[in-house]
Amino acid sequence: MSINVDARGLNCPQPVIATKKALDTIAEGVITTIVDNAVSKENVVKFAKANSCDVTVAEKGDHFYITITKGAANGLSLPVVTFPEDLGRTHVFLITQNTFGHGSSELGTILIKSFFFTMVEKEPLPKTVLFANSGVKLTVEGSPVLDHLQALAARGVEILSCGTCLDYYQLKEQLAVGGITNMYTIMDEITAHKAVTL
Repeated sequence: MSINVDARGLNCPQPVIATKKALDTIAEGVITTIVDNAVSKENVVKFAKANSCDVTVAEKGDHFYITITKGAANGLSLPVVTFPEDLGRTHVFLITQNTFGHGSSELGTILIKSFFFTMVEKEPLPKTVLFANSGVKLTVEGSPVLDHLQALAARGVEILSCGTCLDYYQLKEQLAVGGITNMYTIMDEITAHKAVTL
């Protein structure tokens, strides 16, 4: 079975949701999702791979054609390997601002540095750290906590910034650590794991 999903012109996370709905209708087969921006392409590809599908991408003009193969048609699936250091990583942090707490922004900047320094030093490490709203300012060039976030990423912590938020603050080109995500993935992460919001 082959299904086309035309997600051109749709805002995040609609391309992922449209792709998910199509995938849910088949046990195996091929779905081609068409998007018109790189962020949607990355989000759909990440979603499909997370659901054990094979993915190929073709760029035609200003559009991306994402071919997703589900089920037996995609051949042998590789087993998921859990490394010992991953055990116990059950927490997800959602960072919604670029300072810690409310009140003095100067104090908040000091506290956010201390928070991420402590996160690097404390075990177990979180599974994922998500950044939304002004929180995405922490994942770009010049961030006061960039070194800490890069240390976390090097140790296997997933660092994800909201693509819509990066666009809003015109920071997408300055992203310096981790990847770009969407509200669908953020919702998945905070509902599937123990989530702490700052």
